[in-house]
Amino acid sequence: MISIVIPTYNEEENIVRCLRSLADQTVPRSSYEIIVVDGNSTDETRERAEPLADMVLIQRSRKVGGARNDGAMEAGGAIVATTDADCVVPKNWVETIARNFERRPIVQLYGTVYPIEDGLKHRISLASANAFSLLGYCTGIVYFTLGCNTAFDREAFIQAGMYRCIDAGDDLEIARRMRKLGRVHLDPNLRVGFSMRRYQQFGTIRSIYEWLYIVSRGGDSPEVTYSKRDYK
Repeated sequence: MISIVIPTYNEEENIVRCLRSLADQTVPRSSYEIIVVDGNSTDETRERAEPLADMVLIQRSRKVGGARNDGAMEAGGAIVATTDADCVVPKNWVETIARNFERRPIVQLYGTVYPIEDGLKHRISLASANAFSLLGYCTGIVYFTLGCNTAFDREAFIQAGMYRCIDAGDDLEIARRMRKLGRVHLDPNLRVGFSMRRYQQFGTIRSIYEWLYIVSRGGDSPEVTYSKRDYK
C-alpha cells in the first residue's frame, strides 16, 4: 500500500484535476490510498475532493509541512508519497514509486518536474531546476527533494522527525535527516506536472528570491508570507 498525501488550501480550481490524474494510474486503485489534508479552506476544496479521495482531513499542524505530517500520521501505507493540489501526475507515477522501493534499499525517493502551462520560459525554468537537482544529487551537495514529487519509507520518515513546520525549504531540509537513516534516491523518470502559477503572477525572479531569502533565514520570515498567498 502506498499512501499519497496532498495538502490543500483554497484549491477548488485545481484539486479535481490533480485527483483525477491520481485515479488514472497503471496500478490497481486498491493498491494506494489518497489523503487530502486541508488547511481550513474557505472555498469548496473539501467538497470537491471528497468524492475522489479516500480521506479528507482538517489540518492540525502548521504550514504545508505540517499538513504533510498530519497525512502521514493517518496513512495506512508503508510508503508515503506527497504531491501538491495544483500538480498533475502521469499515469505511471504510483507504479514508478513502488518499483523504486522494491528494487533498491532507500528511505526517500524524489523526481523531476515539467511545466503544466505552455511556454518556452517555463520549460527553461524547470529544465534548469532539474539540472540543478541532478547536479546536487551526483555531487551529494544538496538533495532537491521537492514536496510535489517525493516519497518516503513511512517508518523512517517518522523516525527522522518528519517535515519541519516552516514557510519554505522544508522539502529540502528533510533529506538531510533522511540521509542519516539510509539512502535518498533521485529517479529522473519520476516526473510530475508542476504549475507555474506563482511565477506567472509574481514573476520568476521575485518568487525565487523570496524563496531563497526565507531558506537562508532558516525557513521562517515574518517579512515575506511566501506560503500563505492567495492566488488569482
